[in-house]
Amino acid sequence: MGLGALTLISAAPGHMFVWVMDPGEIIFTQKYPPVKFLSEKDRKRILITGGAGFVGSHLTDKLMMDGHEVTVVDNFFTGRKRNVEHWIGHENFELINHDVVEPLYIEVDQIYHLASPASPPNYMYNPIKTLKTNTIGTLNMLGLAKRVGARLLLASTSEVYGDPEVHPQNEDYWGHVNPIGPRACYDEGKRVAETMCYAYMKQEGVEVRVARIFNTFGPRMHMNDGRVVSNFVLQALQGEPLTVYGSGSQTRAFQYVSDLVNGLVALMNSNVSSPVNLGNPEEHTILEFARLIKHLVGGGGEIQFLSEAQDDPQRRRPDIRKAKLLLGWEPVVPLEEGLNKTIHYFSKELEYQANNQYIPKPKPARIKKGRTRHN
Repeated sequence: MGLGALTLISAAPGHMFVWVMDPGEIIFTQKYPPVKFLSEKDRKRILITGGAGFVGSHLTDKLMMDGHEVTVVDNFFTGRKRNVEHWIGHENFELINHDVVEPLYIEVDQIYHLASPASPPNYMYNPIKTLKTNTIGTLNMLGLAKRVGARLLLASTSEVYGDPEVHPQNEDYWGHVNPIGPRACYDEGKRVAETMCYAYMKQEGVEVRVARIFNTFGPRMHMNDGRVVSNFVLQALQGEPLTVYGSGSQTRAFQYVSDLVNGLVALMNSNVSSPVNLGNPEEHTILEFARLIKHLVGGGGEIQFLSEAQDDPQRRRPDIRKAKLLLGWEPVVPLEEGLNKTIHYFSKELEYQANNQYIPKPKPARIKKGRTRHN
């Protein structure tokens, strides 16, 4: 067979190549990020629920590049197919459009249960769906873990501490949560999910890991998800006022997404079955974040103060001594470095969406009223 008719149609990274070898013959190949080769005994079958979301897609990248077989399950409520599209077609990767509220029957060795809306506007938009995902969805995943003998890691949250009366928050603190407030669907949903994990561990012998995740940022965040970093970056890039709720004296501690992913993998593969905080202990006020992002973007309007959101935690900072001691883990990406990567990603997204005639607007952290939704 001659190669005289060799033609390259497309060479975009992560996209389809079309080689035309001879008239009438087309061979399709795909270019993927580099993947390690693992022997059969070392390669695990890993399920990631919510794997097309912000954190889930970065976790997918790491586990795929480490050479494991990864199945992503997502109903695309907040996840996006484009976050994992660069793996579609790879022999180690499978994407299933599925809602974890419905049972799932597959064979896996490990389950990273990340499925749940995680930003206040998203989980307040449909609180019943948020509760179902964190309760029924978690029960379904624990049932799957029991049936196939898999280990399950629950992506819990610092929200289980509520508006804390103890500072910084360590894993022994029981929390201070309003059970009927606007954030309760998420806060209490995750608290019940933790309870379910330990009930299955004690009664059925299921191996569980629980990560209490503190504020995280990075590329693939939804620009209009209402979180602090995404709101400020989007507003600064668009030259709009940076909106601060309350006085701006509330504190947060932000970690870059790659640090979190490394922590999740370390926890999953450890012998630590009790909850572990994963976050950055470097604490900043919301006002400091607004000023820093305004400085890094080099534009943006003035800082505008709005009325305080209900049940907004006043202080949030993890005590990560347990993660350091038992996992050898701590964040390593400097705040400004992570913010610059995130700003670059958001500016590219704005450019892309401007070309498609869509400009996102930051969502305020408020509940939608007067709308009936089916759940």
